[in-house]
Amino acid sequence: MPKLQGFEFWSRTLGGARHVVAPMVDQSELAWRLLSRRHGAQLCYTPMLHAQVFVRDANYRKENLYCEVCPEDRPLIVQFCANDPEVFVQAALLAQDYCDAIDLNLGCPQMIAKRGHYGAFLQEEWDLLQRMIQLAHEKLSVPVTCKIRVFPEIDKTVRYAQMLEKAGCQLLTVHGRTKEQKGLLSGTASWEHIRAVQKAVTIPVFANGNIQCLRDVERCIQDTGVQGVMSAEGNLHNPALFEGRSPAVWELAEEYLDLVRQHPCPLSFVRAHLFKLWYHTLQVHQQLREELAKVKTLEGIAAVSQELKLRCEEDMSRQEGEEPSGGVPFFHWICQPYFRPGPKEGSKENMGACSKRALEEEEGSMDILSKNKQKKQLRNPHKTFDPSLKPKYAKCDQCGNPKGNRCVFNLCRGCCKKRAFKETADCPGHGLLFKTKLEKSLAWKGAPPQQQELQEAGPRDLGGFPEVMSNALV
Repeated sequence: MPKLQGFEFWSRTLGGARHVVAPMVDQSELAWRLLSRRHGAQLCYTPMLHAQVFVRDANYRKENLYCEVCPEDRPLIVQFCANDPEVFVQAALLAQDYCDAIDLNLGCPQMIAKRGHYGAFLQEEWDLLQRMIQLAHEKLSVPVTCKIRVFPEIDKTVRYAQMLEKAGCQLLTVHGRTKEQKGLLSGTASWEHIRAVQKAVTIPVFANGNIQCLRDVERCIQDTGVQGVMSAEGNLHNPALFEGRSPAVWELAEEYLDLVRQHPCPLSFVRAHLFKLWYHTLQVHQQLREELAKVKTLEGIAAVSQELKLRCEEDMSRQEGEEPSGGVPFFHWICQPYFRPGPKEGSKENMGACSKRALEEEEGSMDILSKNKQKKQLRNPHKTFDPSLKPKYAKCDQCGNPKGNRCVFNLCRGCCKKRAFKETADCPGHGLLFKTKLEKSLAWKGAPPQQQELQEAGPRDLGGFPEVMSNALV
């Protein structure tokens, strides 16, 4: 069949999807996608996959896509991060038979994306992006789409979107925040930017940002004119968002755990989902937060979830006729949005934490440990975090890493290996024998042919008797 493009692709292949679940690392796995589809989602994305790893690692392909094939999980878009046109297309060719489109991630603002040079940190490299999209558009049998973040300037964002469309992008998702807007600085997404992009391009546009309930979805479509709305954090706290419902948390938690039993995934994914679903309840019953963090099995997680349900039922009976407190729209046992603290509130918390830590360090107190250090101490009761008791290591003369105690060059293993290879020298301390091996090789080359054959054969080929070997050499 000919490859569908633009609005024809959106209406026929994607079924005119308006309610979309975002690609979320370690969070939009198959079980969660199926749960979301049951509750109103019409299109889902896989978690972001690394194109280079996808090409070279068969296990990575199997675990993240090939083993998650499910007829109910369509339409589906596979998202990759990449910064090389050839690698991106190779990965896409390996994935195209398992999805309805390939998406290029141009929106990830995290530090790992900056170090890996992908996501939103490619948004200034228009020539590279043009080559990536063009090559994918030419080579793939499915459409290529993009997910972007905006520039502060509306006109630059519009030109960016038009460049991607011209290169061959068939559907554009616009997250109305800049790459600097993340964490405590997330702020509000700009629907004005999204509306400008939607008016300037001739391909379908999805909006992302500020979506916490179905009313937000309808308002966003009306205000921006987009074809669909994507939700990430809102979906994690209430998978029934697109149904316009706010059910009891345990209803969706139990349904999700049943799906995980049918379609297993790493326990860390499940734990993270339960932390999001039970977020408001765990602020009330904090001792169960520790239990949920410690359990090591799926059934253990299910048991903690069941205990949270029982606690909620007790709270319901006590608070009958009362109004929710704490500035939230519903009682804690109801699925509801999570609102990130603003920069002022966050900065106050951080300032408090910093001053507290500085005071502890000044007093030399080791009684209060961070949660991470407490976990390490549980695993190893003899572990100490007192800086004065830490062993002091001599440093490598070149790179500053700890040097080998018996290194002949007073270097770490990495630097020692480079120098020993360059100088054809030995370092017994690091087990590096470049000089010895070279001398043996030269000696072997100078030996008579008959002796070389006997050395290659070894004692095993001569019956395993050392005396036979020695007699043959004599």
